[in-house]
Amino acid sequence: MATVPDTTAHPEIREVANQAPPLSPYNVYDADLALQEAIARHGGAWGEDRLRDAGAYTGSLEAIEHSRRAESNDPKLVPYDRYGNRIDTVELDPSWHVLMRANVERGTHALPWREPREGAQVVRAGMFGMFNQVNGGVQCPISMTHAVIPALRAAAPELAAEWEPQLTRLDYDEVKIAGMAMTERQGGSDVRANITRAEPNGDGTYAIWGHKWFCSYPPCDFFLVLAQAPEGLSCFLVERGPGMEFQRLKDKLGTKSLPSSEVEFHGISGRLVGEEGRGVNAIITMVNHTRLDCLIGSASSMRFGVAQAVHHARHRSAFGALLSDQPLMRNVLADLAIESEAATASAIRVAAAYDADEPAFRRFATAVMKYWVCKRAAAHAAESLECLGGNGYAEDSLMPQLYRDSPLAGIWEGSGNVAALDVLRAMGKEPEGLPAFLAEVELAAGANDRLDAHVADTKARLASLADVETAQLEARRIVEDLAVALQASLLVRHAPAAVADAFCAGRLGEGRGRVYGTLPAGLDTKAIVDRALAA
Repeated sequence: MATVPDTTAHPEIREVANQAPPLSPYNVYDADLALQEAIARHGGAWGEDRLRDAGAYTGSLEAIEHSRRAESNDPKLVPYDRYGNRIDTVELDPSWHVLMRANVERGTHALPWREPREGAQVVRAGMFGMFNQVNGGVQCPISMTHAVIPALRAAAPELAAEWEPQLTRLDYDEVKIAGMAMTERQGGSDVRANITRAEPNGDGTYAIWGHKWFCSYPPCDFFLVLAQAPEGLSCFLVERGPGMEFQRLKDKLGTKSLPSSEVEFHGISGRLVGEEGRGVNAIITMVNHTRLDCLIGSASSMRFGVAQAVHHARHRSAFGALLSDQPLMRNVLADLAIESEAATASAIRVAAAYDADEPAFRRFATAVMKYWVCKRAAAHAAESLECLGGNGYAEDSLMPQLYRDSPLAGIWEGSGNVAALDVLRAMGKEPEGLPAFLAEVELAAGANDRLDAHVADTKARLASLADVETAQLEARRIVEDLAVALQASLLVRHAPAAVADAFCAGRLGEGRGRVYGTLPAGLDTKAIVDRALAA
């Protein structure tokens, strides 16, 4: 007969030692000095109480658990009821609605439109980014609802007057949620290849027939849809209902909580937004605002990764010392931290341009920084995860979710090539954009030799572009040069010297293009890491 083992004989077997305690609960806002400083710098100090409240919620165990549940329980499309009637509903875990409600009640979807004042976009960007650290999927309909309002105001004031009061409510049970449906199987980002058609009904409305390969969040109350009208590609407001049939939900790499779908239109009624044949112009305002949210989202995902990595390294020992005290790990953490701070500074600066009267800088900077910060997010997530070692590879660390979600913003609203080529188009069609961007960069002129040399080299490269093909071939490099110039300028002007010096040394000139953790010697990496997480 087998002997029952005595589990009390060696209690050390079950002892938990040398593991980092949970970071949460903590206040995400209070722990992020770079975010606090950027928001105050750009007129958002009045929103500090709101930001601190959002920070407390987004760093709470409650919010993390709701995100875990929403991610674990996939949305389910229910196209028919039990009797065979078409209903096209989506079943979502209750935690999804809890997180949506927390956003709506704090006004993340509508703050600048409810309270149009200096810093409103900045405060809203801070809240959006903190909520994005909880669950990126939930932020998609929040972003689209926020972005549709200026689009309607610009192209269809009568529709804006009808819908804006409903879109800006702070009651989740009453608020209306907006979405978009633009891309098709055969075209993707080439929306002018759309074959969905809009036939005039004779009463000012149109019957929409066709399909969309990507339609985000089917439970939206209405969608902006691109379709071919008699005068060309046009934009329509289409309310969800009979004639809008969802075919399936996408099985995506990340943002598992978010139902993204394929949809067919079978004669559903739509109302024209703007003029026939001017569909891209009508929807571009919405796209610019959602691109801003891509930028904010990627910056906030970097912030999440840095916070988790630094916290872990401050509590985990190896080879006789805390990880955070070891020179090579401190190099990695500092490198991640300066990338995160540069992303935060640039995201908030661009958000501030949506508050101010800076149309040239706003349009150009959104395209440049959306490309670069979103492109950097995936590598940043991978390195942050690696800082936790095998612990970071386990789902309950939350790092795998960060890693899976990190490429999305680089794809949404135009993947890398689309974004880079958009910058080139802006140089040609909106010639005031590049000078406005460079004027912002040159506010730091003379403060850092590396930055001055980089700006001079960038200007020379732009001036030497001989033809369109060469410009397109080098588009990514051009946009990267512009992006790091703005980030370096912001840090040189506003960040502590340790952060600014490290960024310029690690991102400009010979320091560029290496993996994280390759900052040169002589930098104050300890000061950078100490600043990175104030909790």
